[in-house]
Amino acid sequence: MRTWSPFRRVFLIVLDGVGAGESPDAAAYGDAGSSTLCNLSRAARLELPTLLSLGLGNIEGLGECFPPATHPLAAFGRMLAASPAKDTTTGHWELMGIVRKRAPQTFPHGFPPELMAELSRITGSRFIGNEVASGTEFIQRLGDEHMRTGALIIYSSADSVMQIAAHEEIVPLKKLYRICKEARQLMQGEYEVDRIIARPFIGDKENGFTRTLNRRDFSIPPPPNFLDSLVAEGVEVTLIGKLDDVFAGRGFTRGTHTACNADTASALQDDMGRSDGFWFVNFIDFDMLYGHRNETLGFALALNEFDEWLGGFLPQLLLADLLIITADHGNDPTTASTDHSREYVPLLAFTPGAPGVALGTRATFADAGATALSALGVEPAHGLAGESFCGSIIASLSQR
Repeated sequence: MRTWSPFRRVFLIVLDGVGAGESPDAAAYGDAGSSTLCNLSRAARLELPTLLSLGLGNIEGLGECFPPATHPLAAFGRMLAASPAKDTTTGHWELMGIVRKRAPQTFPHGFPPELMAELSRITGSRFIGNEVASGTEFIQRLGDEHMRTGALIIYSSADSVMQIAAHEEIVPLKKLYRICKEARQLMQGEYEVDRIIARPFIGDKENGFTRTLNRRDFSIPPPPNFLDSLVAEGVEVTLIGKLDDVFAGRGFTRGTHTACNADTASALQDDMGRSDGFWFVNFIDFDMLYGHRNETLGFALALNEFDEWLGGFLPQLLLADLLIITADHGNDPTTASTDHSREYVPLLAFTPGAPGVALGTRATFADAGATALSALGVEPAHGLAGESFCGSIIASLSQR
């Protein structure tokens, strides 16, 4: 049974890859010196008046890069990953109360020959590549051979993924998705990875190849999590972005799959008419288009555009709304690495008219999800991580 709460709607927005400074164990992940927001502020022109007014510069570790607000409009803090990984699946799952005990499996030397032989057998396809690689560079290198031979490009990364790339004119999308689904069935047990990612692209050798927005992720199903608790209590749960894939099609009542920030913002705007519910929203461009490509200026511009959009979004929020803004990991485009970075993630929690309070450093990303549940009067299933900070926000409501 749901308990009383002053909130009717909760929006949890994830800025994919927007880290808030290296974690204490960053060196063990090869990420010493990574600090996505601070390093961006030094390398490019960031104009973030809305985020700064909420208290971005008041977050520990960010005050040296951004001016703190005298009277921040949001509760502010940062969160530390409790799971031993820095990938998309782990970050989003932890936000929903799942702390993984072991890092998911990766293939740092490519996929073993016996696995590749079986993948070719069950899919009826040939594959080239099979390296740990930056996808954009790898497709440029192998795109012409793929077009000449029809063999699909396969590669991995530092994440627990198998990525399969194909030209849309050589391998129709439906066929590529089918092959990825068959790979998903194969990649279980000793070969399990979190995601099989379909990476369609277009172009030619002369003009270069470009990945399209028709990417799809085929994920392993998550353990029971906060989303399941919300749905079980009859809360309308909306996932926007790539989250329907990350949670393997489970734990929500409404899902809109979007492939870029502009479409995500538009989908959220179109879905604001309901008077209650939970919205879990992923803005992917920071990570997908810029962090993995070390495109510092593009990353900065995308943040500036998000901040401008946020400035128009905040006035639409009602007194019974709670907005939480955070991230799932870092992806510092100023470092040599093109992989995710092990960082704190920023935490801002806004409800109209309530003054900001300091939330400190939280021990797990799950605190954000636990707060969302508490704000909607839902008790999480037993065994999930996270400590709600909803009480701190409710206490500030008296100062409206």
